[in-house]
Amino acid sequence: MTNPFPGIPLVESPLFAAQRAAMGLTPEEERIATDLHEKGYAVLDFPDPEIDARVERIKANLAPRYAGIDFADPQSDKTIGERRIQDAWKFDDDVRAIAANQAMLDILGKLYGRRAFPFQTLNFPVGTQQEAHTDMVHFSSLPERFMCGVWLAMEDIGADAGPLFYLPGSHRWPMLNNATIGRRGHGSTLASAQEPFAEGWRALREAYGATEEQFLARKGQALIWAANLLHGGTRQIDATLTRWSQVTHYYFDDCIYYTPAFSDEALGRLDLRNLRSISDGLPRPNRYLGETIARPGKPSFAKKLARRLLG
Repeated sequence: MTNPFPGIPLVESPLFAAQRAAMGLTPEEERIATDLHEKGYAVLDFPDPEIDARVERIKANLAPRYAGIDFADPQSDKTIGERRIQDAWKFDDDVRAIAANQAMLDILGKLYGRRAFPFQTLNFPVGTQQEAHTDMVHFSSLPERFMCGVWLAMEDIGADAGPLFYLPGSHRWPMLNNATIGRRGHGSTLASAQEPFAEGWRALREAYGATEEQFLARKGQALIWAANLLHGGTRQIDATLTRWSQVTHYYFDDCIYYTPAFSDEALGRLDLRNLRSISDGLPRPNRYLGETIARPGKPSFAKKLARRLLG
């Protein structure tokens, strides 16, 4: 396949319709690709025949780690206490197996046109109840959009349990960064990387008149979402319910990986990430068109002293 735009993910390309037939997709993969292109998300059954057993082991292993939540009492409030564990793949083999699932990596590689690698997991016993946001302020890449998330339902999830929601088509809206909203990001200190962008996202929702859709998932269903898709968690109506889930974030090879909330792209001040793939534990250096980009180190003591003496 001749691709004049290798710096755009295949499923986000304006040439997707013309290129789709040459992507080597099965009928199911073509459905997933089309949904992701048109709506910014796609639903599929997670490709692991052992997923039910993995989920139960994960619940048993992680439940004692969520401080303040009494899972033994069905009438207790599950929304109090610790609500998430980041990077449980470091100590839980099943969390790692889900994140590094080879069938999922193969699908993502076909969809984006570059090899995918998982770099972060988040495990939740309840919903986040977060306002609509995009992942791009946390995780972005150069070229843009080579990042996606995969959300896995670890139980059947009804409307009262605070299900995931998304705004179909919002992945095509303008991408917000610090330049867009008129602030400096490099060196700033934020309690929440999302907070400075919340007003902009609300303005976009109003301008486009978008309607939320909820993901009332079955256990074992997964949702792939594009980097710029607005999504969040609905209000949990019944606080006694759980909403077990795992999110895995993926990047793709030969990109620069950075955090836009703490960057000023126009000045070349990027908060670069130092990543390892969950799949093999090996570093994934920041690269641009084959060239490795060094991550800036902290100034040495000698440099700091020289600056101080020279005023």
